[in-house]
Amino acid sequence: MALFMVSPGVEIREIDLTAIIPSVSTAIGALCGDFIWGPVNEITSVTNKEVLYKTFGKPTDDNFGYFFHAQTYLAYSNNLRMIRNAQDGALNAVANGSASPNAVNIKNDVDFENQSFTAADGTFAAKFPGVIGNSLMITYCLADSAAFNNWQDDDNIYKNYFSSAPGTSEFCEKFGVYNDEMHIMIIDQDGLFSGAPGTILERYEYLSMCPDAKFSDGTSSYFVNVLHARSKYVRWIANDDNLAACNAGQTIDWIKLNVTPSGSPARLYYYDPNYAGSPAISTANYYEFIDGSVGTSSGVDELMDSYDKFSDATAVDVTLLIAGVMPDSFADSITYANYLVALAEKRHDAIALVSPPTFGPTGSVYYTNPTDAITFTNELISSSFGVIDSCAIKVYDQYNCVYRWIAANSTIAGLCANTDNVADPWWSPAGYNRGQLKNITKISYNPGQFDRDDLYKARINPIVQFPGQGTILYGDKTLLARPSAFDRINVRRLFNVLEKAISTYAKYMLFEFNDEFTRSRFVNLVDPYLREVKGRRGIYEYLVRCDETNNPPVVIDANEFIADIFIQPARSINFIRLNFIATPTGVDFQEIITGMSNGTL
Repeated sequence: MALFMVSPGVEIREIDLTAIIPSVSTAIGALCGDFIWGPVNEITSVTNKEVLYKTFGKPTDDNFGYFFHAQTYLAYSNNLRMIRNAQDGALNAVANGSASPNAVNIKNDVDFENQSFTAADGTFAAKFPGVIGNSLMITYCLADSAAFNNWQDDDNIYKNYFSSAPGTSEFCEKFGVYNDEMHIMIIDQDGLFSGAPGTILERYEYLSMCPDAKFSDGTSSYFVNVLHARSKYVRWIANDDNLAACNAGQTIDWIKLNVTPSGSPARLYYYDPNYAGSPAISTANYYEFIDGSVGTSSGVDELMDSYDKFSDATAVDVTLLIAGVMPDSFADSITYANYLVALAEKRHDAIALVSPPTFGPTGSVYYTNPTDAITFTNELISSSFGVIDSCAIKVYDQYNCVYRWIAANSTIAGLCANTDNVADPWWSPAGYNRGQLKNITKISYNPGQFDRDDLYKARINPIVQFPGQGTILYGDKTLLARPSAFDRINVRRLFNVLEKAISTYAKYMLFEFNDEFTRSRFVNLVDPYLREVKGRRGIYEYLVRCDETNNPPVVIDANEFIADIFIQPARSINFIRLNFIATPTGVDFQEIITGMSNGTL
C-alpha cells in the first residue's frame, strides 16, 4: 500500500485473521398443516404450545392431527417453523353492515397488499381465513359526544374503556381540519377466540380517519394503517357509506379543496356533529362478521405445495422435515413420504421424519401388526435422508377432552431435537437415555422381539412399550437400504452438521487465489473444528487434505479449489453380547483370556 503514497506518511491497514468455522443450527423443525386460523402460505415461527394456540387456533375433529403434531414436537423443542396450508374454499369473514358482502380470500399480509377491494367486498375483513372469524364484531365511535355517551350494547358500555370521546387530533388541527378521530373496539361476540362470549379482544383510541395523520412519535395514526400493523384479528378493506360520508380516507389537501361548508365562518372537517352542513352519520356502527370458512381438508398436493417453501436451503434454515398427518390413501401416503425424503436429500442438510399412514391398507382402523408398516415402507425410496417409525400413538386432546390417534413422526423429530439439546446431533436419539417418548398414553401395537427383527430389517424403527420403563424409540435406522454407515440416524446427522458448517465457511474461499496460503488457511480452520467434534465423540479420526496433491495445475487453471475431508464417524451400539464365563476355582483369569484370544479355548 505504501507504494501508492505520493508523500511521506503512515498508512494503517487492518487484517482480520479471526475467521472460524461457524456454528450451525441442528434442531429446527418444519411442519405444514390445516388450521382454523393464522397466516396461510407463510412460514411462521412457533416456540411453545401457547404461541401455537394463539397463532393457529385450537384443534378440531377435522384438523387435530396437524395441531398435535406441532404440540408434540414442541414438547421437546422450542424451534418450529410452520405453514398453514392453502385450503380450497377458505374465506375470510367479512362485515359491512346490513349489505351482503362478496367473499374474500386474504391469505396473509403480502397477499392483502397485493389485492384491491371495493365496498362490495365489505368494510372490514377477518385477518385470516376461517369460520372462527364469524365470532368477531367491530364497533367504532366517531367525534360525536352524544354517540360516545350512548356507545354500548347488551354486554358492554364501551365508553368506559376510554378517557374521553374522540375529537380532533393535534396533527389535523394545525391544518384547520377537525373531528378526524375515532375509537375502535374488536369484540369476540361468540367467544371462539377467548372462550368467553363478549370478550373485548382489542381497543384502539384516538385513531384518525385522515391518511396523513400521525401520532406524536411520528407513527401513523390512520386507522387503516394501525389495524393493518397491530390488529391480530381484523383488516380494513374498503370504505362503507357511513365512513365515506365523513370523508374517511381523504387527505387534508383533498378536504380543503373539495369540502368547504357554506356559511360563516368557514370550517374544514371530517365530521362535525354540531355543524348543519355536516354529512349525516349512521348509527349502525356495530358490524358483525359473516361468511368465514376454513375450506376443504388438504390433500397430498396441498401438503407438497406447502413444503415446497422449505426447498431452498439457502433461504430457509430447517433441519427436521416433519411429515405430520399422513394421507389416508395408501398411495398418496407413499407419494407424500417419498416427496419429503427427496426434499430432504435435495436440501442436503435435513432429514425427513415420516410414518406409515394411520389407517392401514388392509382397512384396519389402526396398525395392529408390523405387516402393514413393512408393506408401506417397501414402497419408499432408499435414502439416508429419511427416517420412519413403526406405529401410531394416542395423545390426549386437552382442548376437547378426548383422546386422539396420530402418527409418531413428530415425536421422533422431537427426540432428535432433544438429543441436540442434551448431547449433540451425532448421538443416537434412540434408547433408554434419549429415546423416551413424552405425553403419550398408548401405541397402536407393541412389537415383540420377532416383530422388531422384521421391522428393523425393513428399515423401520420400532416404538416399544416396556412395562414400568416407558415407551422407547428402539431403533436408529435411516431409509438407506444398502449397508453403510449412513444407514444410522446419528451418522447422517453428523455429516449434515459437518457439511453445513464447513461449506458455510468455504464460500469465503471463492474468488481468492488457489495458492499455498489459501489452502493452508482453509486446513488450519477446518482442523480445529473437526478436532472439537472428535473431542465431543462425534468422530473417531479425520484427515483434511488440501494441498498441491489434490489441487494440481489443471485444477488451478480451471478456477477450482478442492479439499478432501476424511471422516471416521462414531457408531452407535445396536447390539450387545454379554459373555458370562464360569471357571474352576483357582484358575488364572488372564490365562483364560489369552486362550480365548488365540483360539486355544
